Amino acid sequence: MTTKYRMGELTGGEAREVLARKPIILLPMGSHEDQGPHAPMGDYLSAEAMAVKIAEAAGKAGTETVVAPVLPFGGADYFGSMIGGIALGQATLRSVISDMLACLLRHDLTRIIVINGHGGNVQAIHDVTQEVFRSRGILIPSFYLWRAGYAVLPEIVGAETAKKAAGHGAEPLTSVAWHLFPELIRKDLIPEPQPVPEVMGLKVSGLAAVRFEGFDIQVPLEIEQSAPIGLWGGDPRLCSPETGAKLVARIAEIGAKFVQHYAKEMP
Repeated sequence: MTTKYRMGELTGGEAREVLARKPIILLPMGSHEDQGPHAPMGDYLSAEAMAVKIAEAAGKAGTETVVAPVLPFGGADYFGSMIGGIALGQATLRSVISDMLACLLRHDLTRIIVINGHGGNVQAIHDVTQEVFRSRGILIPSFYLWRAGYAVLPEIVGAETAKKAAGHGAEPLTSVAWHLFPELIRKDLIPEPQPVPEVMGLKVSGLAAVRFEGFDIQVPLEIEQSAPIGLWGGDPRLCSPETGAKLVARIAEIGAKFVQHYAKEMP
């Protein structure tokens, strides 16, 4: 079993040897967007690092797993109005994912799990993997890292703190990045929670939604209307590298268990 987990680090000879054994291949995807004044824009860095940690844990448990190069640019949604971001249109993203999968499937590398780190990627991943399933009968699941993070956050920090801290630019991604890349976090720029903006006289209730009569109404907002500094719904002052370490360990544990389950079900 290889001790190199990133496919990009394998030599050509090593790749022929390792990939002939049909390992599980993790395909990490993230984004390059505003994550708040204090956190690195490249959340793909965390997505790739988490994929490697999942691969390491799965490998140690006996399921050979490697990580494909990360796709750093996420699907365009509502972050385009913030300077410095780079995203792919949804049609382009579908084409890129389709081409990436085709390269692997061409060589009968069919045991693939997408490790996703961006909400704007969800629909494109579903569309492409659904087409692969319909046309070839190959089932490619997608493990959304930060949904897992939101789910386990209460068990790590408690339900009340999790409710206050969770949100874009806050938990779980700020703590995860703080643990993985402490040198990239600007502690001096960590902001206070922001007042809830209004659109059409209604409180903004999400990155692209407003609240009306107790219900969320989807509206085509961009981040400058819903979260002008990239912070929405959470308090990043409650984040910490210690919480990040626990989140990383728990998400990696869950991810590795799923890899093992998938390997047994998809021999």
